[in-house]
Amino acid sequence: MELWPVLERLPPQHHPAVIVGANQADDSAVVRVTDDIALVLTVDFFPAIVDDPYVFGQIAAANALSDVYAMGGKPITALNIVGFPEGKLPLEVLGEMLRGGADKVNEAGAVVVGGHTIKDNEVKYGLSVVGLVHPDRVLRKEGAENGDLLVLTKPLGTGIYSTALKNGALGGAREKLFYASMSELNRAAAEGLYDFGAHACTDITGFGLLGHALEMARASNASLRIDVRALPFLPDAAELAGRGFLTGGGMSNREYVKEDLAIEGKLPGALEMILVDPQTSGGLLVALPPVAARRYMEALAKRGVRGAAIIGEVTAPGDARLVVEAGG
Repeated sequence: MELWPVLERLPPQHHPAVIVGANQADDSAVVRVTDDIALVLTVDFFPAIVDDPYVFGQIAAANALSDVYAMGGKPITALNIVGFPEGKLPLEVLGEMLRGGADKVNEAGAVVVGGHTIKDNEVKYGLSVVGLVHPDRVLRKEGAENGDLLVLTKPLGTGIYSTALKNGALGGAREKLFYASMSELNRAAAEGLYDFGAHACTDITGFGLLGHALEMARASNASLRIDVRALPFLPDAAELAGRGFLTGGGMSNREYVKEDLAIEGKLPGALEMILVDPQTSGGLLVALPPVAARRYMEALAKRGVRGAAIIGEVTAPGDARLVVEAGG
């Protein structure tokens, strides 16, 4: 949901300790505590997207934690946020969901310290996460520089997979891959990003690759060129998109970027929809200098991060904020 036009009308919030706040459309807020310590604060929750409550808990937790990683932070605590239909589902479902979330938070080296539950007509779950970062080492959407290379750390297509799953068109192996991709932490991808010389970073979630890339381009006063041939996709994502397993969010994302988008070459409609496909707990999009980007890719491979790729570059601002090289 695009809330920025509404948020812009709210009274401005100013405080000397705020490094990143409500007046900046970034992944998390950042508040200075001391000269060496800042808090990274975020919250995210959504309705159940898979039937297995434990897996859903893991996915929701990984998604919430990702905003801290995108800012260069290290998660330390989390609070559960739950909506649950009283009397309609056994409490064991709630327990498994919370267990999945706690296990994923623990995997991140953090701890769940409490939370809040309300009655709701459908299951909803997420977390409010607090992380730590040095005030001088905060990563943001702004800062991408002309000549930087763009690295994407997870393959695209989870929204399309989700639609296919709901329609019984996703096989068992693909379903496991779907769950694994969304529940994978961005921890390994985020480790040492500042030391690699990253200039900008964001995580790919509801606005899809092009939507979040556009946010980086605007914040950095730059243009981003993305090579479709270099993009990592979940297996059969293009084929499933071609069969019509699309999301309403993808259509909205296409409208969101269209005025700032130029396509060079022939881009099949299925591939275009993957570019705007809403991602749940997607990867990081990172802008780094060329030599640093290649070193970063080597480090990702050593850490077992699969599916990462250099997908394009940052250029000086031009007629279009986003340029997609389709080839053909």
